[in-house]
Amino acid sequence: MFPSALLALVTLSACSAASDLAVVGDKEAHAEAAQSKETATAAKPSHPPVVSVKDGAQDVDVDTVVKVTSKGEGLAEVTMTNEEGYEVESELSADGMEWETAEVLGMWRTYTVEATDKNGKTTTSTFTTISPQSTTGVALGPLADSTVGVGQTISFRFAAPVQDRQAAQDAMTVETTPHVEGAFYWISPYEIRWRPEEYWEPGTKVKVSADIYGKDLGGGMYGDADNETNFEIGDRVIAIVDDNTKMMEVWKNQQLQRTIPVSLGRNEARWATPNGRYIIGDQHASLVMDSMSYGFAYEDGGYKTEVDYATQMSYSGIYVHAAPWSLWAQGNTNTSHGCINVSTADAQWFQQFVKRGDIVYVKNTVGGTLPGDEGLGDWNMPWEQWSKGNADA
Repeated sequence: MFPSALLALVTLSACSAASDLAVVGDKEAHAEAAQSKETATAAKPSHPPVVSVKDGAQDVDVDTVVKVTSKGEGLAEVTMTNEEGYEVESELSADGMEWETAEVLGMWRTYTVEATDKNGKTTTSTFTTISPQSTTGVALGPLADSTVGVGQTISFRFAAPVQDRQAAQDAMTVETTPHVEGAFYWISPYEIRWRPEEYWEPGTKVKVSADIYGKDLGGGMYGDADNETNFEIGDRVIAIVDDNTKMMEVWKNQQLQRTIPVSLGRNEARWATPNGRYIIGDQHASLVMDSMSYGFAYEDGGYKTEVDYATQMSYSGIYVHAAPWSLWAQGNTNTSHGCINVSTADAQWFQQFVKRGDIVYVKNTVGGTLPGDEGLGDWNMPWEQWSKGNADA
């Protein structure tokens, strides 16, 4: 038998040897793992960055967001320039793995994207954007920061006739505070209007946007620039003209402000003042009224007369204006060619009192009704018809 001390020594030596062998084994295992990892890394292919727009692409939409994605360790440098050397604004993700454009592109442009990855791989992509046959802008009304009446409708007028009405309409946005439901209606191939079902409430704020840039409007025509406007609804001003009494009552916020004697269009088919709701338009301290502008020749009873304080009610030439020559008729007899004749003092007061978008309501004449698509007669079209729209016309 071994002495206990010797047994302990042998046991200790055996443990030490096993421990050393374990350490050596671990080192070898780690070395093999590291080598395996290096081999796997070396074997893994290194891909160049990927550009979202294919090299050689044509007719790329201007609202396309061009993206570059790293397939390696991240992007080192990315530039996108047009044929004139302008560098497009861009954004790089926080992790450096993705780059994208931060502005809309230009039409008729050739862009080149050059992207280099941190692994040294490079990608180049060159493409062209849309090249429209023609373009058009759009004018908005009312003017920005204006205060208008409760009857004001919103107009979008194009410089050229629009073939794809729905595409143009889809680019229009009307935001109101408080929220107001409304609808679009094309009064001509050049112009679309938006109005609520009923008159606006005073104090309503409205923001209008026409995002037509680069939009295909049909027939090879594209929008050339966005536009926007904003306005606020002012006091509720409505003038009521009654042919039975030959008087005009002017109301503000449901309070009568003034009663004015008037002489309307003479009771003939050609000259009678149409009934209906008119929207106040332009205002002129002095204006030459020429019937030839509306298709009535002088030899057929037309006229060319300078008048003071002319306030527009229709595109067809109906105004409230001073008519000192018909003072005798105002309040009792219709003598005009369709306009609302009043005294000089009343015409001046009226023009200073009303604003664009206020309403003049004419009733009880023999002149039919002002058409809803006349230009300032929007409120004469029944809501059932207006709200259905006519983008497919």
